[in-house]
Amino acid sequence: MTDWNERYLSGDTPWEKGSPSPPLLELLGRTGKEIWGSGIILVPGCGTGHDVRALAATGLKVLGLDLAGLAVEKAESYQKSGAESYAEGDFLDPVWRAGKSFSAIWEHTCFCAIDPSRRADYAKACAELIPSGGHLVAVFFLTAQEPGHEHEGPPFNSNIAELDTRLAQWFDRIDSWVPGMSFPGREGDEWLTVYRRR
Repeated sequence: MTDWNERYLSGDTPWEKGSPSPPLLELLGRTGKEIWGSGIILVPGCGTGHDVRALAATGLKVLGLDLAGLAVEKAESYQKSGAESYAEGDFLDPVWRAGKSFSAIWEHTCFCAIDPSRRADYAKACAELIPSGGHLVAVFFLTAQEPGHEHEGPPFNSNIAELDTRLAQWFDRIDSWVPGMSFPGREGDEWLTVYRRR
């Protein structure tokens, strides 16, 4: 199991790019605020909060959540861009989820970071936290891995068929595309999608 706090402590954070996800910026420029709803947006695995702040800067209310206390501390050290807040916690823990609801979830690097054996728990967590009509809005990492190395990670590989299957019990996919904007080295390996909670 990955010790995320230790990764931040040692500076072993290759996912930390110092700016919001380009696919998120593309999405914000392409869609209106209706996909986010009127409540709070959850960003699980928010790291140091660049995506949280990008969302909050548009006037949305956002909660960034991370397992690593150090990541949360760093996120809180940045100047606020709007109505954002941060918390240390486990998105996959039913105790943390109890009684909580979010109008949307923004997914970026959380799904690919968790062990594939927990992906059913991930889908269930999204379903429990998003009410009917709410959205799971995501950029998923889809790079293929060599045969025999599928479980070396994180990041762990996934594909569109798996994502649709995992979420099919609760969600309908209503939009998706390969983003035109990506961090260098991720071009063509990401997939932007919007799932609506039934």
